[in-house]
Amino acid sequence: MLDLLHKMGYGTSRADLQRVGGSGDGGIDGIISLDRLGLEKVYVQAKRWQRSVGSPEIQTFMGALQLQAADKGVFLTTSTFTRDARETAGRAKGTIVLVTAIVSRSS
Repeated sequence: MLDLLHKMGYGTSRADLQRVGGSGDGGIDGIISLDRLGLEKVYVQAKRWQRSVGSPEIQTFMGALQLQAADKGVFLTTSTFTRDARETAGRAKGTIVLVTAIVSRSS
């Protein structure tokens, strides 16, 4: 997940991307430092799901961002986002970018 975001241009180097946790991580899976001093950060949530990500998951992520006093977040999923999820992200106080990642399996 973090490698994909780095390839998309997040962080100045791979070392600027930090994996935070897994289950029970408080809604934050990774943190990306956008500058060398780590003053500007983007918080990441990732879901490897079959079903669509809905508004409740985005609202939970918004709460996690608020607890971090963060105003930038990326929510990445291997599935899709519902219309309600996209609308909720658009109403966020800060910026929440929604990313759908296509996972291919090599044979």
